[in-house]
Amino acid sequence: MVRVLPTGPERRTWSRLVANSIVVERLKLIKEVTMDLSLTETQALLKDATTSFMETELPKQRVREVDESPTGFNQDLWQKMSDLGWVGMGVPEEYGGGGNSLTDIAVVQEVLGYYACSSPFLDSGVLSATAILEAGSDAQKSAVLPALAKGQQICAFAFTEPEYGWGSSAVQLKATQSGSNYSLSGTKMFVPWAHVADQLLVVARTSGDSDEGITLFLVDKNAKGLSVRLHSGWIGDKVCQVDFDNVEVSADNVVGQVGGAWPAISAAIDRATALLAIYMAGGAQKAYEMCRDYSTERIAFGVPIGTFQRVQDHIIVALTEAEAAKWTSYEALWRVDSGRDDAALGVSMAKAVASDGFSKACDASHNVHAGVGVDLDFGLTHYTVRARTFQHYLGDATFHRKRMASLMELS
Repeated sequence: MVRVLPTGPERRTWSRLVANSIVVERLKLIKEVTMDLSLTETQALLKDATTSFMETELPKQRVREVDESPTGFNQDLWQKMSDLGWVGMGVPEEYGGGGNSLTDIAVVQEVLGYYACSSPFLDSGVLSATAILEAGSDAQKSAVLPALAKGQQICAFAFTEPEYGWGSSAVQLKATQSGSNYSLSGTKMFVPWAHVADQLLVVARTSGDSDEGITLFLVDKNAKGLSVRLHSGWIGDKVCQVDFDNVEVSADNVVGQVGGAWPAISAAIDRATALLAIYMAGGAQKAYEMCRDYSTERIAFGVPIGTFQRVQDHIIVALTEAEAAKWTSYEALWRVDSGRDDAALGVSMAKAVASDGFSKACDASHNVHAGVGVDLDFGLTHYTVRARTFQHYLGDATFHRKRMASLMELS
């Protein structure tokens, strides 16, 4: 059948109708993808309350004290954070948590980064809790999540190994079936908070060498054959080496399907990575503010050093890196909360920007401060060491750029 198009005035009317319909459809599409990254009234109040709390509870002189303590975090502060409901924000209400959005949690994490607060919040309350929520049985969720949400127990996420990496191929620790149980053998490296954890969520390989064949195990820290050694010389979040010498785990402590845990692990890592990026953005903001303020106070040749062009260059670098890290992080959080198909791409973009940006902001701030910046009591080094540590955790910029290329089907 041949369709005859109208002519003359009718054609012009028809063309306008078609054009208008296209515009309407495009406006619908724009409406669907419009981002609003501003905080809601509730989130703004939460940020103000978190800032006020941290200002009182964690002055800069206390940060060094906590960093140099054997545990690397303050138990009293952890309990207060738990009582405020922060630790359980990502856990559904039915399991004793707040059931908050990822952006709600990010509001708190950004402030924690600004104040250089170290705690197991991200690793236990988000990373481990999300993996259990995604993969665990109802019985496992009911047994484990309420204690994590209330901060009564800490669960360390044991993923990385001596051949450091965050892809599925990096998982080589063996889990061998023995009757109805499993035996774990191998080593996990750079595991945050394993020294204070009650249990570990261990990522192990039961078969194959790809995404398939990866299984999650919930292991008691005091299990026979399991040993934890705290890495020395680490500032900020403490990390450990965890050795497994034929550690026996019952089938009841297999979290999810045997060999099918990677989707849950990947989802948990993405959520935690987006929150780590905004934590780093908070630290970058503080590094910027420190150099900005110092440039107005430090006098050289009779004028504030902030009047010198080279000093201004460093301050602008710190500002732009902090802003880039913040807004790419909030966009990633919006993508995850919105359930968008491109959420993983946004998360990797945010972490790549934050991994580079936090370090660059700290470097720029050191260039402004010169010698005083390396004084441990001054406070800038609190952020510098975190920038160097967290740029690798959950994947460095190189890892995430390669992941972005893969997600974009460029490689």
